[in-house]
Amino acid sequence: MSKIRTAVIGVGYLGKFHAQKYAQLESSELVAVCDASLEIAQSIANEHGIPAFTEYEDLIGQVDAVSIVVPTQKHYEVAKVFLENGVHVLLEKPITSTVEQAEELVKIADEKQCVFQIGHLERFNPAVLALEDELEQPLFIESNRIAPFNPRGADVNVVLDLMIHDIDIILDFARSPVKHIDANGVAVISKEIDIANARITFENGCVANVTSSRVSMKSERIMRIFQHDAYISIDFQNKKLSMYNKGEGEMYPGIADIESNERTFEQGDALYSEIEAFLNSIDTGSSPIVSGKAGLLALQTAIKINELLGTA
Repeated sequence: MSKIRTAVIGVGYLGKFHAQKYAQLESSELVAVCDASLEIAQSIANEHGIPAFTEYEDLIGQVDAVSIVVPTQKHYEVAKVFLENGVHVLLEKPITSTVEQAEELVKIADEKQCVFQIGHLERFNPAVLALEDELEQPLFIESNRIAPFNPRGADVNVVLDLMIHDIDIILDFARSPVKHIDANGVAVISKEIDIANARITFENGCVANVTSSRVSMKSERIMRIFQHDAYISIDFQNKKLSMYNKGEGEMYPGIADIESNERTFEQGDALYSEIEAFLNSIDTGSSPIVSGKAGLLALQTAIKINELLGTA
């Protein structure tokens, strides 16, 4: 099987790790890296013995697939060039700055028959992947994603920086259109909203209560899911899945026993799994786990929350 010619656009803090994974994967031939800073591009290129570019357009015709790891405001501009030229794209989250931009990218990808995957990394957390056969119809979902302030994400507010991870997962779990959203939030350190809460009601009756903060003293990424016969807890940070199901007997009159099962997974490498899945979709022609359409739905919901917060 011929290798897929790959490149990374934007090789700063996160992009350099994309380059490492492409260099490691057998189905990939990392042929170049590109960054607006020649010094940064050259540094990463030297690690892998490949050319460095500062103009991403120069890669057209030399690559089959790219990871785009540039600031959110540049996502649309850069991804559009590659998709229009038939290059498969793995685009970091959020998909774009506006819904209209995302809709256009999804349309172009469909027309050009390109794999268009969005980098919602938590979908590749082993605790999430293990839920595939356990999840039925959630009735209530509660998520808390809190972290200390990090200037790296401050180009967008906490909804597009952190909460969108949980929005994407919740939309996938709920499997229903959004009916109504309530939201509130405040700016604390940055000029953008730093802590926010949203209550999302779905047409099938499921309700999600989502809290995200980037002004906390500790890091925590927890999601709790309640369905008719079970309570499920996902600890994203510690890769732990806890399930509590109704048992056969009765602990008290009219109350079923509770059977518990806890699983802890190896730390693994979610980014490696994400990029491996992207290349596999290209090779097999299968739909990516996090498609452009999924990224669009997550953005639509996040934008609605921002409108309610008065920041859209």
